[in-house]
Amino acid sequence: MTRTVVHLTASRFFGGPERQMLGLARALPPEIRSVFISFAETGLCRTFLEHARAAGCEAMELQYDTPRLAAACRELMGVLRRTGADLLCCHGYKADLLGLLAGRRRGVPVVSVSRGWTGECPRVRLYEALDRRVLRWFDRVICVSAAQAEKVRRTGVPRKKIVVIPNAVRPERFQNPDPDYRERLRRMFPDPVRCIVGAAGRLSPEKGFTVLIDAATAVVKAWPNVGFVVFGEGPLRTSLARRIAAKNMIDRFILAGFRSDLDCFLPQFDVMVLPSFTEGLPNVALEALAAGVPVVGTAVGGTPEVVEDGQTGCLTPPGNPRALADRILGLLGDDAARARMRLQGLRSVADRFSFAAQARAYVQVIDRLSPAPRSVRGKPEGAGSQYDRMTKCEASETVFQ
Repeated sequence: MTRTVVHLTASRFFGGPERQMLGLARALPPEIRSVFISFAETGLCRTFLEHARAAGCEAMELQYDTPRLAAACRELMGVLRRTGADLLCCHGYKADLLGLLAGRRRGVPVVSVSRGWTGECPRVRLYEALDRRVLRWFDRVICVSAAQAEKVRRTGVPRKKIVVIPNAVRPERFQNPDPDYRERLRRMFPDPVRCIVGAAGRLSPEKGFTVLIDAATAVVKAWPNVGFVVFGEGPLRTSLARRIAAKNMIDRFILAGFRSDLDCFLPQFDVMVLPSFTEGLPNVALEALAAGVPVVGTAVGGTPEVVEDGQTGCLTPPGNPRALADRILGLLGDDAARARMRLQGLRSVADRFSFAAQARAYVQVIDRLSPAPRSVRGKPEGAGSQYDRMTKCEASETVFQ
């Protein structure tokens, strides 16, 4: 019996959530078919959809989007009908809002995958506030970390609907690193550097890169042969560049932009830094550990569930550049600690964050919500035409405590 899981998202580039979706699709058993749908996002979704097709999955771009909500909902309902969807997984606030409506009207069980909220601008904060209000009507809310599950619970979602399934990583992506990429990193700096501290992420307020610039200033003052590189793009690029210039750090702090070959650069960092103010469960931290790089991160969201303080890296309070600088300097000056953390990090991702384990957890959710073909199944658990009927969802498999 083949069952079809449709993933709905609004992809603007091939990033962490997209890697998670495709990694899961590859790890699921062959009798579970994965279909990927994205809002057009002015055509930006096509990179992700091309990756999905290359992985052997059906993928399609929606024609309608906000503010044409009625047309978008009708189009999505048609896709669910044509694909024979047995389960709809929604990724992100836009997918949640429209996917819930379309799924309910089609009688398809609907799951939200909650990775966290950024609050990066007023518009996003408004949509995220709406997202928090509708989560309770989903059949399940899959959270990428225990910390995110607690945030979801505080929105009013019953515990029995919350399932924690962590993000995963494929360590083989970082096998056999090319040493030429170390030289490429070094050539980004006008003057030679001996140690390289890296970071990666969207250049937006919640990622804390302003704090990293301040911390880097203190690090370079104490250890002049250190260079900092941040990979990523976003709305703060101009203001971050100004801050770098104001700190006289142009020669030591590089904004390298978005790179599709980030996997090749990661293993060449001496230390990876994650200075965020908020996180769900950071993919970049998993990737750094899988690449054998210790992480200095802030103790927010699911980061402490990935970075074990003193074992695979170091944790600091958010928004504290002095503490961040001290932990970076401490690791740069201790080769033995970095070597030990490298081995512990490799073991941690292999034992705790594999796609095989992630897929097994998703299969439990799929089995619970879609145990039989649509032709012999009634309305999905918790389904109804009114929102006050959407909470009748019984579950025994939830792993949120």
